[in-house]
Amino acid sequence: MADVHDPATRSRNMAAIRGRDTTPELIIRKGLHARGFRFRLQGRDLPGRPDLIFPRYRALLWVHGCFWHGHGCPMFHWPKSRDAFWRAKIGRNRERDTETWAAARAAGWRCGTVWECALKGRGRLPLGQVIDSLAAWLSSDAEEFCIEGQWIDNAAFPPA
Repeated sequence: MADVHDPATRSRNMAAIRGRDTTPELIIRKGLHARGFRFRLQGRDLPGRPDLIFPRYRALLWVHGCFWHGHGCPMFHWPKSRDAFWRAKIGRNRERDTETWAAARAAGWRCGTVWECALKGRGRLPLGQVIDSLAAWLSSDAEEFCIEGQWIDNAAFPPA
């Protein structure tokens, strides 16, 4: 299937996609800051350049977009065009995520991920629940944390 945009329009669209200060990241930052958690942003000196760094808790947090990191939720769909390109790109992003976590854990950091689907879409969780879960993890000794949306398997519920 051919791209529906000309190269200039596609380039402009792709250039507008941000790598930091995304809406899900800002939601998490605002919620945690309101609860009294203080953090640094975009640690360039740390593996994987985490979105939030909590030095006091020795914890790193990434807020992942379901598309860019190939999350297995209903919000993720493989693009119809340039299949080989997207499979290689998203596959490499997944590999890099695994390598990043391993490097951060080896350096003594606790690692957490908040998936975009936990904050938006039909399977989103109440924001208070997401922030409460993060606060509990930061205050605990748990080494890893992951929160994602709650999805109902439509195959288990045939249409009426």
